Amino acid sequence: MGVASNAADWPRHGIGRSMLAADPDEQFERWMADAVAAGVPEPTAMVLATTSAAGHPRARIVLLKGHDQAGFRFFTNRTSRKGTDLAEVPRACLLFPWHPIFRQVIIEGAVRPLSEDDSAAYFATRPRASQLGAWASRQSTVISSRAELDARYAEMERRWPDGEPVPLPEFWGGYLLIPETFEFWHGRADRMHDRFRYRREAGAWVTERLAP
Repeated sequence: MGVASNAADWPRHGIGRSMLAADPDEQFERWMADAVAAGVPEPTAMVLATTSAAGHPRARIVLLKGHDQAGFRFFTNRTSRKGTDLAEVPRACLLFPWHPIFRQVIIEGAVRPLSEDDSAAYFATRPRASQLGAWASRQSTVISSRAELDARYAEMERRWPDGEPVPLPEFWGGYLLIPETFEFWHGRADRMHDRFRYRREAGAWVTERLAP
């Protein structure tokens, strides 16, 4: 990951199988808590990688908005490039790049849209400006200028003045990634990193060490 200037910067102690939780969700919770406690900037920021029907890979950073045994949740414009990719190929990969603590987590799995009720419940918690922005920006479409975008936002402000609820756009909503594999990467000196993968086998999680 190239985040250390020399060998002395890397963690002196690694991780072994006995230090890992049997359940990858619990292990993710532990590492997320470590990232938060260490003051990692934007610990819920994750790289979302998708693939189009034509086989074109794409990646961008989005924010994790919740996770549990069911999966990992994020929200976006469904007509954006990531939205159209997920409609065509409903699979994705998430990467949490916690560089300051020499860790990363990679999660792969199938993706399905969240219900309108679930999407509306989250949308209602967003700041008003972000709600209006979701209506104003048809994400990933070509626009002529910043002025066009600002004019569109001003139009939304007039449509829903202060004090009036902003409804959920019909083109906006959430997704759930249902994990099939987790990889926990812990940096060590000399590229001798520790990597552990959890994968489902016969309904249970199997843990295996990977070469760095």
